Amino acid sequence: MPHLSMLRSYTWADLLTIGNAACGTLAILLCLESLAEQNPACLWYAMGLLPLALALDVADGYVARLDRRRQSRLGADLDSLADVISFGVAPAVIGYALGLRGGWDIAVLTYFVACGVSRLARFNVTASALADQATGKVKYFEGTPIPTSVLIVALLAAATWAGRTGPDLWLGAVRLGPAWLHPLVLVYAASGSAMISATLRIPKP
Repeated sequence: MPHLSMLRSYTWADLLTIGNAACGTLAILLCLESLAEQNPACLWYAMGLLPLALALDVADGYVARLDRRRQSRLGADLDSLADVISFGVAPAVIGYALGLRGGWDIAVLTYFVACGVSRLARFNVTASALADQATGKVKYFEGTPIPTSVLIVALLAAATWAGRTGPDLWLGAVRLGPAWLHPLVLVYAASGSAMISATLRIPKP
């Protein structure tokens, strides 16, 4: 296999994808900063970065379609890795930082990230089979795309705006056996389950 020079192999679309990953990484670090320094402003910045990550995710596909003469060798894998950070790990960490810290909450957040990883892996493996033979374009998504997790972040932003974080989270908390569960975390369980669903078929724009 020929040597792959990282910098020279990047296309403009790849650079947008790297920007997506950077937004997700910064969001995670800002959540850690908010917990370490008790600085709620960091959480607002973290939540604000994810819509920017989504915009970059949409833009990289658009730019890649414009520049068909130079196909990226890294594009598909790079996009999946960036999406795991920005739309899998980062939303889970934001939820944790806002108060979803019970034992069952952590299990659900882990399940959500695992579903996101699995969904992206399935897409990469099945993309060629799902593609239209004439255009090569994937016709539909199996399961909800992982960037839909931005909707969860929007819900958490609304809770933050209303002052319903930490012990005041919407729907409260219940003790189930050895650990606590905040019912609000079930939106992550629903999102993760929808991502790995084999019956949900969503047309790809």
